[in-house]
Amino acid sequence: MKETTIAAISTAKATAGISVIRISGDEAIPIAGRVFAAYSDKKLNEMKGYTCALGAAYADGEKLDEVIATVFRAPHSYTGENVVELSCHGGLYVTNRVLRAVYDAGAEPAQPGEFTKRAFLNGKLDLVEAEAVMDIIAARSRGAVKAALSVKDGALSKRIDAVKTALLTKAAHLSAWADYPEEDIPEVEDNELCAALNQALEELSAILRSYDNGRLLRDGIDTAIVGKPNVGKSTLMNLLAGYDKSIVTEVAGTTRDVVEESVNLDDLILNLSDTAGIHDTNDVVEKIGVDKAKDRLNAASLILCVFDGSKSLTDEDRALIGEIGDATAIAILNKSDLPQQIDTEEIYRHFKTVIPTSAKHSEGVAELIAAIKQICAIEDFSSSEALVYNERQRNLTKKAFDSAREALTALEIGMTFDAVTVSIEEAVAYLCELTGERVTDEVVDRVFHNFCVGK
Repeated sequence: MKETTIAAISTAKATAGISVIRISGDEAIPIAGRVFAAYSDKKLNEMKGYTCALGAAYADGEKLDEVIATVFRAPHSYTGENVVELSCHGGLYVTNRVLRAVYDAGAEPAQPGEFTKRAFLNGKLDLVEAEAVMDIIAARSRGAVKAALSVKDGALSKRIDAVKTALLTKAAHLSAWADYPEEDIPEVEDNELCAALNQALEELSAILRSYDNGRLLRDGIDTAIVGKPNVGKSTLMNLLAGYDKSIVTEVAGTTRDVVEESVNLDDLILNLSDTAGIHDTNDVVEKIGVDKAKDRLNAASLILCVFDGSKSLTDEDRALIGEIGDATAIAILNKSDLPQQIDTEEIYRHFKTVIPTSAKHSEGVAELIAAIKQICAIEDFSSSEALVYNERQRNLTKKAFDSAREALTALEIGMTFDAVTVSIEEAVAYLCELTGERVTDEVVDRVFHNFCVGK
């Protein structure tokens, strides 16, 4: 079935300096030519790929806006099809008028992710690289952008392809040796096959381990700032956020609800929750805040437990330490600018990581950030490494790993090479599904379902 020619606004739906309307398909150039006229009188169908022309967009003889048309000829375009991009002024009304003119000229509205879907179907991207496009758009930190760009540039696909090629080579050798005994095909050596399977398992295991780092870079770390009243939780929150997100006063118990903010710290996103001071109270409203604070403490992936270093530990401090238990936590000894009275030996008995700070004077922040990176195991992590970035990728990598392990187990317990070959071929099939070499329409539709329109 012949594909329709599609169009959509590919820039943000907001007032801006320019907006870009992308048109893709066999009829992209003729359709754009019905809307656009170059001031040079040169026709779009006469232009080479990667060339631009200044002119205007028209509808029913009315000039809509001054426009730059850029022509990309198949297969040298993002989608692999003929593409024309019309760059107009970024007013919402103007942009929508030009887009409507393009529809009236014969284009169909693009569905979410349809440009990237066509790029995949036309072999410009594999499925892993296509998923990375949306990860680039959604990235909230430098580390997330670098990681997604690395996947988009093929880092993960190359690692997967290397494992797949090695397994395919062994499967082909096994099949040929079994099916053509009369031919002079070298016998399959158990030790060589065992070594190849172990190497594949090591690489697949390493790829799987990257999922946790990818998830942290993409989604951030859910972090709860907890402590008894008036220890400096809100001051620390404001310091990390870079502005006065939480109300700070000398009155204990100022924060009565959970205050949330996502904070970009270098390559890392912290999804911070500044909570009410955890303590015993008879105040009904304050107790609700304390209960919410305990809920966040129990749900958080990382806890920043703040103590007033200028005072001795209290029963409330010790009760909070008990609430934290074995959860991943950093003890922050705040108010380090004042004479210290806190029992540090007791703190160190309960926390592996202890950071002195003076949130009021912006001291200790660099040490805190370094400690967070270390405790989250990303201190030495390079965001340019190949990462498994979503559950679909992780699930298929795990299935490939399990199949390769079944092949190794079958070999070790002396099962026939036919059984070993079946498991190896299963592993290869999962890796092919991962990159999209073998994939159903349903899977493709699901991958692109959450894309934005225009990409």
